[in-house]
Amino acid sequence: MSNITQTPCDKGVLSVTPPTASGRPPSGMWVLVATILGSSMAFIDGSVVNVALPVLQVDLNATAADVQWVVEAYLLLLASLVLLGGTLGDHFGRRRIFAIGIALFSLASVWCGLSPNIDSLILARAVQGIGAALLVPGSLAIISASFNTNQRGRAIGTWSGFTSITSAIGPVLGGGLVQYASWRWVFFLNVPLAAIVLVILFLHVPESRDETVRGGLDWRGALLATIGLGAIVYALIEAGSLGILHPLVLSILAIGVIIFVAFILLEARIPNPMIPLTLFRSSSFSGANLLTLLLYAAMNGITFYLPFNLIQVQGYPPTLAGLALLPFVLIMFSLSRWAGGLVDHYGARLPLVVGPVIAAIGFALFAVPGIGGTYWLTFFPAVLVMGLGMTITVAPLTTVVMGSVAERHAGIASGINNAVARTAGLLAIAVLGIVVVASFQNNLMSQLAHLPLPASVQQAIAAQGHKLAAIQLPGGINGEARMQIKQAIDEAFVASFRLAALICSILGLLGACCSWFMIQDTRKATTGKTGQKQQTSHEETIDK
Repeated sequence: MSNITQTPCDKGVLSVTPPTASGRPPSGMWVLVATILGSSMAFIDGSVVNVALPVLQVDLNATAADVQWVVEAYLLLLASLVLLGGTLGDHFGRRRIFAIGIALFSLASVWCGLSPNIDSLILARAVQGIGAALLVPGSLAIISASFNTNQRGRAIGTWSGFTSITSAIGPVLGGGLVQYASWRWVFFLNVPLAAIVLVILFLHVPESRDETVRGGLDWRGALLATIGLGAIVYALIEAGSLGILHPLVLSILAIGVIIFVAFILLEARIPNPMIPLTLFRSSSFSGANLLTLLLYAAMNGITFYLPFNLIQVQGYPPTLAGLALLPFVLIMFSLSRWAGGLVDHYGARLPLVVGPVIAAIGFALFAVPGIGGTYWLTFFPAVLVMGLGMTITVAPLTTVVMGSVAERHAGIASGINNAVARTAGLLAIAVLGIVVVASFQNNLMSQLAHLPLPASVQQAIAAQGHKLAAIQLPGGINGEARMQIKQAIDEAFVASFRLAALICSILGLLGACCSWFMIQDTRKATTGKTGQKQQTSHEETIDK
């Protein structure tokens, strides 16, 4: 569920030079059908996979680090290549790149569904991430190329409404498939959607590209960003089992940092960088991106571990676990237009302080529930408050990003913010993994020390600490002893989940501080495009 919302500034791909289309004129209905179904593949996949993680972890005998990589491999390639994917569409044709992304995503989905082990699944998810990096920027870019200015707002609104539905039903659908069929069908679901999209694309959607694009592609930047982020994430995930001071962890982390610094230096020197660093001279732009990094790290971190709590500890069936965050999606859907209007009345800085503070309270509320109790009195208040805080934040955040740079840079600025949001989730899951695993193991050993268990049994359980709540109890343990061990495991996980929730709350508060000190409180700079943003605010708030 870590991808239940669209990242901010998804509609930034619309801020492009008017494209040149070739071939027959587009059929508006078919363009919308193709882009909605194509986007839905990524949105549904991003939300349903997390519901399947607790089940596939047991089925494939995976560790906590393994299931982290199931998400991280996808996010790593998507975050690193999404800007390049949009540029490829401008250069070589948006329909062509979108179609390649759809085909690659669907083939990787089949690979995921057929994976015999966790390593194969992780590699397939990485390929899925490459496909998503090609198709995610393409859907709205194709709409931009296919509709004139007067029609575009209505087209985006239609796209927004239908993709919000897929975002809402994604976790529920995934939970149902996991509960009544198999987690593998979560991935197979993409195949018929892909087939329909490809047929419509080549029969009814004309090609388009930006003929004004000059300069080459920043392949070196994309490669350095991918390798640098990959090394850093690998080191952080391995730190969960080896320890942060392990020589392998420190060496790979150092290599990742060096490569990422090389990426920054490259972007500062080449004529056509993937990320123009000069944009960060704007205090508001830098503050908005720092807020994005902190707030989306918090949201992705807490929602990554929530399904494990609900399914493995609280005993929720997967379908109900998928429903747990539905109020979040509904709040953002119903209040997004109202949130966009806050900028008109109060400017952007106040909502970007109040929203993260409310979201931080929501994150902290996840630390309240213990084991048991009805959903409405345990997790629902946290979901409700988190949803309200994120709703207040996202539309003004997008407004600041788009309004803090020159008009000609609006598209790349929003693309950068989109990539920052995805990178936030990538880093949050890796860093929180260290904290959660360490806290779980310490609490578990403390709990087991008070139980009258043979040393061999305690050692066998402790050796599986890297599996978190999915620990398999040794054979021969029955009756009350089995119940006590299961209770100890559950209590240890709840303690580690509470710590993660409090860390996420601190991140939210830090984001509010960044808004207060870095974002300029000038309505003129933040409301110039409010009307356009309100019209399309929902695609800025619902993802995956």
